[in-house]
Amino acid sequence: MFEYQAKELLRRAGVTVPRGVVVAGDPTPADVAGLDEPLVLKAFGAGLVHKSDAGAVELGLRRSQVAEAASRMRAALAGRGVTAAGFLVEEQAAAGVELIVGVVRDPAFGPVLLAGLGGVWAEALRDTAVRLCPISEADARAMPAALRGAALLRGYRGRPGVDVDAVVKLLMTVGGPGGLWERLELGEFEINPVIAAPSGVVAVDARYLPAADGATASDAPATPEPPTASDAPATPEPPAGSGADFSALFEPRAVAVVGASTTRPNFGNMFLDFYRAAGMPVVAVHPEADEVSGVPAVRSLAEAAGVDYALVAVPAERCAGVVRQATGIPYTQVMSGGFGEAGRPELEAELLAAARAAGTRLLGPNCMGVYCPRGRQTFTGGGLGPPGTIALVSQSGGLAGEVVKVGERRGLAFSRVATVGNAADVTPAELLRWLSHDGETRAVGLYLEDPRDGRALYEALAATTLPVVLLVGGRSAQGRRAAASHTGGLVSDGRIWRALAEQTGATLVTSQDDLIGVLAFFQAHGSRAVTGEGVLVVGPSGGASVLAADAFDRAGAGLDPLPGEVLGELRELGLGAGSTLANPLEVPVGPRGRPELVPRVLAAVTRHRPYRDVVAHVNVQSFFTYGTAAEPLLGYARALAGAQHDLPGTRITLVTRNAECAPAGVEDEVRAIAAAAGMPVYRSMEAAAVAVAAGGRHGTA
Repeated sequence: MFEYQAKELLRRAGVTVPRGVVVAGDPTPADVAGLDEPLVLKAFGAGLVHKSDAGAVELGLRRSQVAEAASRMRAALAGRGVTAAGFLVEEQAAAGVELIVGVVRDPAFGPVLLAGLGGVWAEALRDTAVRLCPISEADARAMPAALRGAALLRGYRGRPGVDVDAVVKLLMTVGGPGGLWERLELGEFEINPVIAAPSGVVAVDARYLPAADGATASDAPATPEPPTASDAPATPEPPAGSGADFSALFEPRAVAVVGASTTRPNFGNMFLDFYRAAGMPVVAVHPEADEVSGVPAVRSLAEAAGVDYALVAVPAERCAGVVRQATGIPYTQVMSGGFGEAGRPELEAELLAAARAAGTRLLGPNCMGVYCPRGRQTFTGGGLGPPGTIALVSQSGGLAGEVVKVGERRGLAFSRVATVGNAADVTPAELLRWLSHDGETRAVGLYLEDPRDGRALYEALAATTLPVVLLVGGRSAQGRRAAASHTGGLVSDGRIWRALAEQTGATLVTSQDDLIGVLAFFQAHGSRAVTGEGVLVVGPSGGASVLAADAFDRAGAGLDPLPGEVLGELRELGLGAGSTLANPLEVPVGPRGRPELVPRVLAAVTRHRPYRDVVAHVNVQSFFTYGTAAEPLLGYARALAGAQHDLPGTRITLVTRNAECAPAGVEDEVRAIAAAAGMPVYRSMEAAAVAVAAGGRHGTA
C-alpha cells in the first residue's frame, strides 16, 4: 500500500497528517496551488519501500520548483530501475522531536506495538519501547517515559517539551483497544517519523504492508495450527473438559509405562524403577512379557485398567500407534524425541491426531514428564522431596530436573512440575491457567523457548494473581524474518519478552540460579503481609556495602535514606562512629560481635519507618578466620530469626557471603534456622537483589 493510502487510514482514525495532493504524472504549479510552502515531494511506486535511501524524497521546495524536482527524481529513479507511479506533494511539517510508532504481527504473540526515537535515529540508536496489543493508557504513558531520550520529550536545553498527551493519544489510536491494530490486515504498519511538538503530533510518513493471508490482527491466530500430515486423518477437537482440571496429570491413580525392555534396560526401565521407588502403582506395557523389571505387564495400552497417565518411550515412528490405544486414559506423555524439533512436523501432527482420536491429552512430545511429591509422580531419581507450594512448567526436561534437585537442596518444596517439550497439545498457557486456581500452588516458575501459543500465555499471565518467574531461552535472537519496516527490524524476541513481563507483572530472570532464587523468595515471603516500602541493607562495613548498593540499583530496587529521627538512637547503639549513617547501614557482625545488635537496630529503624524488605548480609569467612566455632554464626542466625518473628510486616532476607568458607554442615544449619523463621538465604548480594526486586515488583504490579 502506498504512503498516501496509509495516511488516509490515519486521517480517518483521527491522526493529523500533512495536507497534500497526489498526482499520477508530474505535478504542475496548478496541482499544488492550494498548499503552503515549503513543500515536500515524494515519489511512490512498486519497489519504493525506503524512499530516502532511493532518493525519492526532496524537502524545502517552493511551488515553482516542484515540477522540475519531480522530473529530476523520476529520471534518477529510472536509472535505478524503478518506475515512479506518481508523486505525493505535501506541506512540510514544522520541526520537532522525531518519533517512530509501529505495529507488527509477531508469529507467537500476535500484534506488537513499538514506539521510540524515529527518523534516522530509529536504527542508529534503537531507543525504543515495546508492548503487546492492546495497550492500556498506563502502557502508552510508560513507553515514551522509558526511552533513553525521554528528556527530549520533556524539554531539553531550553527547548520546549512536546505535547505528551498527544503522543499518548496516538499510541492508543494505533495500539489500544479498538485501535488500528484490530482493523488492519496486519503484516507491518509504521509511522516514521512522527513529528512531536508542543502543539501536537503530525504523522509525516507512513508505511503499511498487509499480511499475505489477508487476515486482520484481531481474528488471525497468534500461533499457526500444527501442520497436518498428508496421510493423517482430520484432527478432531480436543476432548471435552480440556484445559479444565489437570489433577489426574499430577496425581494419577496409576501409571502405565510403554517401551521398557526385558533384555536391554532403557529409559522405560528407568521410569519403572522411579515409580516403584515412589510408591506409585505402575504397570508395564510389553507385547510379549508378563513382567518387566519386576513390574506386571500387559500386552497393549488398551489393556491397562485404572490408569490415569501413560508414559510412552518408543521410537518416534511408533508413538502415534501407541497413543491411539490410550482410550480412557486422561493423559499420555510422549518422552520420545524426533518430531517437530527434529524437522519432522508431519510425525508431530500425526501424533496429535492420534491423541485427539483416543480422547487423551498429550504431554510433549520430547519431554521428561511430571514431578509431584504429593501425587507420587516423578521423572527423577533419588526419591521424592517434600510437597510444597512452588510449581514449575518447563519446555526443557533437563533444566526442570536441575531446578527440582538444586531447588530442593536449597529448601524449595514443589507442588507441581510439568515438562512440556514441544507442547503439541498441553501448553504452558493452559497449565498456568489451571495452576492459578490450584489450592496447592503459591508461585509459578516458567522456562520457555517457544511459547507455542504466545497470545494465550500473555492472557494467562495477565489474569493470574500468583507471582510468576519467567526464564526464557533464546531471548537474544533478533526478528524471525527479514523486515521491510524499521519496526519489523527493531522488534526482537528479547524486547517482546521484556514487554510481556512489564505488562503482566511477571519477573523475567536471566539465569537458572535466579529462577530458583526468586522462587525461594516467594516461597518464604509470599504469604507475608508487608506494611512498609523500600529496602534496607544492613551488615558489616567494607566494600561489600558499596557493592550491595550497586547490586540493588542494577536490579531496580533503590535503597532509600534512613529516617532522620532514628540517627540519634543508632549512635546510642554504637553505630556511626567516625562515619555517616546511611543505607546500606554498617553494623558490626562477626565472631566477636553482639548477635542481638542487628535485631535492636532493626527495631529502632522500623519504629520510625517500616521498611518492606530488610537484607542482612554477613561475611561467613570472617567467622572462621577470626574464630573457630560455628556458634557465633548460628547465634546470629537465631537472633535474625527472632527479629523476623518480631517484625511480621517486614520481609527479612539473609545473605551468607563466602559461605563456602564454613565447615561442612554449618551452612545447612544456618539455612535450617532461617527456613524455620520464613527467611530465604542467598550466597550473593546480586542473587538477593534480584529476588527482593522481584518481590517488590509483584507486590505493586
